[in-house]
Amino acid sequence: MSDHLMNTYLRPPMVLVRGQGTRVWDAEGKEYLDFVSGISVNNLGHCHPRIVAAVREQAGLLLHASNLYHNRPQAELARRLAELSIGGRVFFCNSGAEAVEAAIKLARRLWWRRREGKGEAREAADVPRVLVFEGAFHGRTLAALAATGRYLDGFAPLPPGFVRVPFNDLAAAEEALDGTFCAVLVEPVQGEGGVIPAEAGFLAGLRRLCDRTGALLIFDEIQTGLGRTGRLFAYQHYGVVPDVLTLAKALGGGLPLGAVVAAGEAADAFRPGDHGSTFGGNPVACAAALAALDVLLEEDLPARAAALGDLLLGRLRELAARHPVVREVRGLGLMAGLELAVPARPLVETARQAGLLVNCTAERVVRLLPPLIITAEDVERAVAVLDAALAACVSRPQASVL
Repeated sequence: MSDHLMNTYLRPPMVLVRGQGTRVWDAEGKEYLDFVSGISVNNLGHCHPRIVAAVREQAGLLLHASNLYHNRPQAELARRLAELSIGGRVFFCNSGAEAVEAAIKLARRLWWRRREGKGEAREAADVPRVLVFEGAFHGRTLAALAATGRYLDGFAPLPPGFVRVPFNDLAAAEEALDGTFCAVLVEPVQGEGGVIPAEAGFLAGLRRLCDRTGALLIFDEIQTGLGRTGRLFAYQHYGVVPDVLTLAKALGGGLPLGAVVAAGEAADAFRPGDHGSTFGGNPVACAAALAALDVLLEEDLPARAAALGDLLLGRLRELAARHPVVREVRGLGLMAGLELAVPARPLVETARQAGLLVNCTAERVVRLLPPLIITAEDVERAVAVLDAALAACVSRPQASVL
């Protein structure tokens, strides 16, 4: 396989061939407890029967029609997302990076429409700016990469107009933000940045600053959305409602699907021809999303994520007390990070060999994103594997950096 794939991922020497619930199996028949969930995609686990049934049924009706025409699953999913979140209108795309790109375009388009409405001339030097934050991750396309501010080597020139300040530093945001900004783009919990939740009052402060300056408040909930943090959307923990919400990952129930939900003035900023997507809102992906949403709500999986997240984080803190190599445990719901004093990849590999899939982010953080259907027994098994892996980690020469 690897001979014909571009070398963009550091993959272990294994081939996954089957998944069911919280488990996956490789080509050799080895079973793994999956605490990666396709990077927070498989919130309902692997091959949930209601998602599989919805995909099979829709595949026999209409696979693809493009956005030149309406299709029923897309319209129904847009209605439900708007009603469950911030209201307004929805744009569908294929991924999180595309959702971020669309949100940035939406904010810039609205900024220009406001100026045009006031009869202001468009100057060549004018660039509506977006406030972003250190440690963020918004995707790998060029504008999303510029907003992220990392993984930039060899990809210049990037789109201009992004101003970066420290995460959770409201004073820095206030000092930077003025009427030249069309948006503030922020993750309620930084995922790739190391599982770092927003501090109390930070998002509320950004809301006040956006109300004062006219910038749109955009919450990137691509990783946190749809139950992961113990609420349907992470912003609900903070009592702060954004103008624009970006979603992907868990939205499609395992199929590629992204969305931008926009309320108020932002909902009508796009007009025909301003933006588009050939595959966005594909009827099969939307049917899968509707089935996933039904299960998520009927079984109250956000509440399950909150309860089992408390158990998981508690057990991880017990590990931290026993293993000095652990610097900090962070998380919200079933989104947890174990920051180490040493590089995390060796521990991830040790855990994999013991039958547990976790991943490394921010170089020294072990990230855990289990399906929301896990049991308390799954948590205990995962923690036992990590306990042994941490003990092995300490015995290695690299631990001398402590």
